[in-house]
Amino acid sequence: MKRFQYYKTAAVTPPVAIGDPEANAQAILDLAHRLPADTQLAVFPELCISGYTCQDLFYEQTLLDGSLNALIRIKNEMPENLVLCVGLPLVVRNKLYNCAAVLFDHTILGIQVKTFIPAYNEYYETRWFSSADELDTDTVVIAGEVVPISNQIVFEDTTTGACLGLEICEDLWVSIPMSSCHALAGANILCNLSASNDVIAKKEYRRQLVIDQSARSYAGYVYASAGTDESSSDLVFSGHDLIAESGTLLAEAHFTDPKEFIIGEIDLQHLINDRIHFKTSMQPAADDYINVPFASKPYPEIDLTRRYDAYPFVPRNEAKRIERCQNILHIQAQGLATRLRKIHCKDVVIGISGGLDSTLALLVCHEAYQIDRLDVRGIHAVTMPGFGTTHRTKSNAQQLMDLLGVSSEEITIGDAVEQHFADIHHDPSVHDITYENSQARERTQILMDLANQYNGFVVGTGDLSELALGWCTYNGDHMSMYAVNVSVPKTLVRYIVESQALRAEKAGNQALHDVLTDICDTPVSPELLPPDKNGEIKQKTEEVLGSYDLHDFFLYHMLRYHEEPEKIYALALQSFPQISDQTIKNAIQTFYRRFFAQQFKRNCMPDGVKVGSICFSPRGDWRMPSDASRNLWLKQAENL
Repeated sequence: MKRFQYYKTAAVTPPVAIGDPEANAQAILDLAHRLPADTQLAVFPELCISGYTCQDLFYEQTLLDGSLNALIRIKNEMPENLVLCVGLPLVVRNKLYNCAAVLFDHTILGIQVKTFIPAYNEYYETRWFSSADELDTDTVVIAGEVVPISNQIVFEDTTTGACLGLEICEDLWVSIPMSSCHALAGANILCNLSASNDVIAKKEYRRQLVIDQSARSYAGYVYASAGTDESSSDLVFSGHDLIAESGTLLAEAHFTDPKEFIIGEIDLQHLINDRIHFKTSMQPAADDYINVPFASKPYPEIDLTRRYDAYPFVPRNEAKRIERCQNILHIQAQGLATRLRKIHCKDVVIGISGGLDSTLALLVCHEAYQIDRLDVRGIHAVTMPGFGTTHRTKSNAQQLMDLLGVSSEEITIGDAVEQHFADIHHDPSVHDITYENSQARERTQILMDLANQYNGFVVGTGDLSELALGWCTYNGDHMSMYAVNVSVPKTLVRYIVESQALRAEKAGNQALHDVLTDICDTPVSPELLPPDKNGEIKQKTEEVLGSYDLHDFFLYHMLRYHEEPEKIYALALQSFPQISDQTIKNAIQTFYRRFFAQQFKRNCMPDGVKVGSICFSPRGDWRMPSDASRNLWLKQAENL
């Protein structure tokens, strides 16, 4: 596929011969040449040229000279168009420093110096090494070249947009890591050359440290650690290599699952977008940072090994999914409970169709009344059969209301809508948008007027996906006094209802479990057109709009990362191999056409609590003019 802004990185743990830089240089070069040809960055461990566990051999001029000569050899024999980060001991003005050299196309771009030198427990580095704070120069001459050296240095690839910042082992484990400073200076790919030994529970802590730092910095993080060839006199090193991106672990190796190298494709576009968006995390850095520019050759394509969830809103792990679903429902319920409490209200009105959205909204109401210890009879649930209502949905609606113990009522809308057709001179045999929306608005009018009677308010049922596509009737089901599902996508609604079914079964309420399960199995439909000859649902939303699975995928990638249609399409092809290319193309064109055309509905949407990273509230997350042009997006979608 097209490369877009994927930056292919590697964390490499080579075999190490302690105190033999020549052998180590050969091992580093061997692995560098075996990496995938389009790898753009390879990070090796701390002091990998000499070996980390040399101890007092670091005093030996033979070792120090050999390490410098090995660095020069690596520079001369390294692959083209690849950044190598390698560790070595380096003497500068009569002091020895623990350093990381950044090499590219047979040039030493610069030297990063370790700042925090540990001298506790098993670590005794201060015996040999000085801190970067003691460095009194910003250049060093290596093989006749003047090379920048500092602990405040970043390396900017002007071709890809990658900006590299390096730290060395302990520099990450302090209260303000060097990588945090690098990130503020513009680094979006953080590299750690490490020699971190293994003890009980350290692997888990180290993994979380890397993941958290990548999230905190909105950066990619490549962590390469020394392996089992280091001296085991007192310690064991595990070759724990990690690659993370903005809080997500992309790849990992450890001596329990050893690999010579791991590959991670970091999406620079995601990182750049997050930094534009979350500006408070990107305050100005120190003025004395050194910026070293270089230009790599572009790779037009990539064989993307990284995989994306087809259902980004839904956790794959069942236990995590159930936990998240129940947590979301509680957030929704708490928002509603707070609203009821603040306005001194004990009655709500809600329309129940027997479909997923209204079922979830009713479950939220029921939970909110439990939180506020209110009588659930104050929930006035109304089913309003119309021209498209089927026996299945009507029966499920009634059973649900009865099982939850709420006040229930049935109001048939047929006669009222027929009268309305007569008033506006509409032929009821013409099943057009007027035919459909007249029913939706009649139902909303009934709910609003009942709310007046009960001195309560109407709870809305529409979800996030419907708002994205504008699949709601303006001033019909689009409107309420408080909309509890507005930030819950359609693909997640089903699982939240399913989690409540499992909860009911666990509590011994098999009847509630059964009706919720049947609701989950019912096709998504507004039921505004008459059923088929067998009394089954004829109007199926996904046959008109396309799969909500696809639309939620598009929605997530557009709104969370602001990716362009071409890239979203390419990722959808990878994530939905069972769906034809043409079906995905048709769906993405529908998505963009409707998304832009329906903004006016989102601009006046009612209050509703945010539960996830994406929300359309014009008072919070999404501000967009209703008359914005869709041409750029749609043109790209049509040219796929």
